[in-house]
Amino acid sequence: METQPIVIVNFMTFTIGIMVYFSGRLLTQRVGFLREYNIPEPVTGGILASLVTLALFLIFNIELSFEMDIRNTLLIYFFTAIGLNARFSDLLKGGKPLLILLVITLSYIVFQNLIGVTAAQLLGLPNAMGVLTGSASLLGGHGTVIAWAPEISANHGVPNALELGVASATLGLIIASLLGGPIAKFLMARHKIVGSSGEELTVGTSYKDEATEKLSHVNFMAVMLVVHMAIIFGYMLNEVVIEIGIRLPLFVTCLFVGILMSNTIPLMFKKIPWPAHTPALAMFSEFSLGLFIAMSLMGMQLWAVADLAGPLIILLGLQVLVATLFVVFIFFRIMGSDYQSVVLSAGFTGFVLGATPTAIANMSAVTKSHGAAPAAFIILPLVGAFFVDLTNAFVIQFFLG
Repeated sequence: METQPIVIVNFMTFTIGIMVYFSGRLLTQRVGFLREYNIPEPVTGGILASLVTLALFLIFNIELSFEMDIRNTLLIYFFTAIGLNARFSDLLKGGKPLLILLVITLSYIVFQNLIGVTAAQLLGLPNAMGVLTGSASLLGGHGTVIAWAPEISANHGVPNALELGVASATLGLIIASLLGGPIAKFLMARHKIVGSSGEELTVGTSYKDEATEKLSHVNFMAVMLVVHMAIIFGYMLNEVVIEIGIRLPLFVTCLFVGILMSNTIPLMFKKIPWPAHTPALAMFSEFSLGLFIAMSLMGMQLWAVADLAGPLIILLGLQVLVATLFVVFIFFRIMGSDYQSVVLSAGFTGFVLGATPTAIANMSAVTKSHGAAPAAFIILPLVGAFFVDLTNAFVIQFFLG
């Protein structure tokens, strides 16, 4: 019997995404270990939804495909809000950790491909298979895989490169979402680290404050207005950057504009209320990120992954093992062995096995339980936004050559 593909249009995708988020939130409230191990709420709901779509495919041969245009807008919303929350004082405070994180990340891109290529050779597979299950799909994510798959398929002996790469990126996203929180819990328990208190969270509100948090439609709409203005200027800046020959994702220029606005406008116009570090902006950030993650996970086609098991599982399992050991025994110590290092460890796990939004979701889950770490939410997105994609492209080309 032929598969019955059903395309879910953007409006319904958005609506289902909200339902998926609330299902994850309900499970997190009811199941204690999900909170204890800092599993992000949209991850719980998203994985549950992807299992439902898998059951529909296996039992009824129904294939669901979601339009994701709104999801991409949510990503721009989120990074713009992160920029609006950034203070130059936090950036200066994060100067040394930012430099250290940059060096570690760029080095790990090479290391990740060394692991993949070496394992592929031991299994008698093409080197390109190791690159596909290395930084192309894990640090790079689905976008990098889609960009490189035609080249690998045509010239490097992996005819099903797109399917393999997408499967690796999909599994990496799931594992990264589930692994960062438990790693943070382990590090805090092992090194007797306590969280922080007294600062507003960058994303969302803490679990203990959610019951008493009060917002009005006025301050939430004010946040939306400022975010939209930043996005407009970010779009204009992106066009200028493209004209001079540099291609950056739109969310990068929006992040930069948000930082610039929050560190100039309140100083120039002191009587104008500004949304930085307000509950309204924190909730707007969580809304955007939560729906983005929920929609990303619910849209995964797990049946495509099942068809590509075997060597893919071995290669990916090795990457997960090495990443976990690296974060727990090396990364955490290099970053300072403090609470911010714990939050960054959860984020770095999501980063090297999933993508930047996964990293932020992992860090948000930790800070909701244990307190704010504002510098972490600035330095990790900056490293991910400005440096990784360019370096990754050079490294992938080198290993393929």
